[in-house]
Amino acid sequence: MLSSAVRGDKRRMRGAGPSVPDPISDVGPRGTIRVRDAFARRALATADIAAAAGAYMLAVVVAAGGEARWEALLALPLVVVANKVAGLYDRDDLLIYKATSLDEMPALFNVATLATLLMALGGNAVADGDLTPLPLLVLWLSLTLLLVIFRAGARAFALRQTATERCVVIGDADASAQLASKLDDSPHINSEVIGYVPLRDRIRSDDPSPLGALEELGDLLDDHDIHRVIVAPRDTDSDAHLNVVRTVKALGVKLSVLPRILEVVGSSSEFDDLDGLMVLGVRRFGLTRSSRVTKRALDVVGATAMLLLAAPFMLAIMAAIRLDSAGPPFFRQKRVGRDDQVFEIVKFRTMAADAEARKQELLADNETEGLFKMRDDPRVTRVGRLLRRSSLDELPQLLNVLQGHMSLVGPRPLVLDEDRRIVGWHRRRLQLKPGMTGPWQILGSGRIPLYEMVKIDYLYVANWSMWSDLKLLIRTIPYVLARRGL
Repeated sequence: MLSSAVRGDKRRMRGAGPSVPDPISDVGPRGTIRVRDAFARRALATADIAAAAGAYMLAVVVAAGGEARWEALLALPLVVVANKVAGLYDRDDLLIYKATSLDEMPALFNVATLATLLMALGGNAVADGDLTPLPLLVLWLSLTLLLVIFRAGARAFALRQTATERCVVIGDADASAQLASKLDDSPHINSEVIGYVPLRDRIRSDDPSPLGALEELGDLLDDHDIHRVIVAPRDTDSDAHLNVVRTVKALGVKLSVLPRILEVVGSSSEFDDLDGLMVLGVRRFGLTRSSRVTKRALDVVGATAMLLLAAPFMLAIMAAIRLDSAGPPFFRQKRVGRDDQVFEIVKFRTMAADAEARKQELLADNETEGLFKMRDDPRVTRVGRLLRRSSLDELPQLLNVLQGHMSLVGPRPLVLDEDRRIVGWHRRRLQLKPGMTGPWQILGSGRIPLYEMVKIDYLYVANWSMWSDLKLLIRTIPYVLARRGL
């Protein structure tokens, strides 16, 4: 608990104005926050040094056939300095979802480029051996990959070893329940919602079980050991929101804001500083012509390469399907594509031949709102169950990609009756071709209700970039390996 003097300061902060004292302390919630953050930063720094050491040994010993200079290894902590300058140790402090190693990859690539340049300039001072272009290339690529992999491991380790982050929502009960559900469902988040505080000075009789009133916020944060405040207003901005932000920042508790404008804008925006007046610049919706050409090039090259690699497996799967149950190896179904164009999707058949005729009798057992999903669907065959769990039933969609009906990454392709439920601005999700994978797939395609999925697809289109597609393709790999398909 905070000292009585600090409590007195907090009580004066009710209805907080600009001149708020800063009662940051190393006891109570503030101490827990500092311990957790320090542990995570040390884990990341250790991972960075280990990655640099591994890349150095691969380049010098394996690729160059030389011997490592142990005095050169003493310079490995310089990678920590470079990553600190790049802000790669401070970013996690701001985030609830910390599994962001892929998001850091461009910055880590720059660090690896700098390290490779310094090693090339150092020559014999850093290694006994001939530093030809091959060892330097090995250092460049391996350092980038090892930094991403080791930092992901460090984050997972820190997630398991540190205390759960306790959060309170400043908003209404619905926002609190929604955030609690999101935090509980993610294996990459070690946070929980303790409760909510209405965004008004007094509690009303129709507020369902709040932690307390906004005017008591300072004491509530301390009494409930709160580490993070999430402001989730449902109406327009007001002075009350600004006062909450000022108060929480002054108390030394972490702060996240859920502005509703991001439901439309997403993360693809830039801050524009007009002599101290911050303006949010928002990109237009949709892709430019050059972006469409680039995305299509990735589709053609990627789909062709994957088809060549997967061809033997696809032949074996076709044979297994024919042996397991009567009927053709492929399943074809009409889906809605870009600009409302209907096309025929191709998948490996995973159900009995009469599956569509039996769908009506199973509607009462549907497990997903707006979409038909059953975890134990009796129509699924033995081979089909294996294909679904491994997502291998999706492989024939590579043919749809080459035909131009689909993309490797994109919005979810919906059947006609599901698509009819989508109205208004949500239909703009179909400005891009539907994808074999996408954000809906990575988040768990069978668990997301339709109304949330179309929002996710809309934001994917609104924030599209080539790097976002590459990240989603990379993140699909562990999804498939974990056999999370439904």
